[in-house]
Amino acid sequence: MNTQSNERIIYTHSLTLPRLGPLTLYSDGTHLIGLAMPTQKYDTIGAAQYISKTLPIFEETEAWLHAYEEGNDPGPVPPLQPEGTDFRKRVWHALLTIPYGRLTTYGDLATVVYGNKCGGLSARAIGGAVGHNPIPIIIPCHRVIGHDGSLTGYTGGLDIKIRLLELEHLTVTDNQVISPPLISTASLITET
Repeated sequence: MNTQSNERIIYTHSLTLPRLGPLTLYSDGTHLIGLAMPTQKYDTIGAAQYISKTLPIFEETEAWLHAYEEGNDPGPVPPLQPEGTDFRKRVWHALLTIPYGRLTTYGDLATVVYGNKCGGLSARAIGGAVGHNPIPIIIPCHRVIGHDGSLTGYTGGLDIKIRLLELEHLTVTDNQVISPPLISTASLITET
């Protein structure tokens, strides 16, 4: 039996941006399902047969990334299909509601996802879901900070998180965002 015929096919496209460096995009052929940086902690795509191919989704995503890297709000995100548990998808959906150049905290994000039943453990679960975001930059997990303005972690490393925040015209000093324009949990959309 040919096991390759049972393997899922994932299309890839590599690019290098001046400020963000090398990136690899992943697609199911229609949607963006992943974005990887060399410094990323987790493999979010998994086993597949990878085929490098030019696709409209890659062209759209590359245009979005170029606009973003120029310090502009690139507007609506390309068609996304992140793969993960229902819980993680809810968290990633909530991340997409954080506007360009604005921030929220892990605790506030937990309140959005869990409602009024939020506690320390739920904020920790939120951190795990944020850290396993398969499409960083576009699903803006870099816009989540600690309650005291600290940057905490980032899947691509704190240097990349700082670059992303600075591209959004935020000031970062000593791994802290200065006067962060935090948004309230009430303004985040929670419906999936």
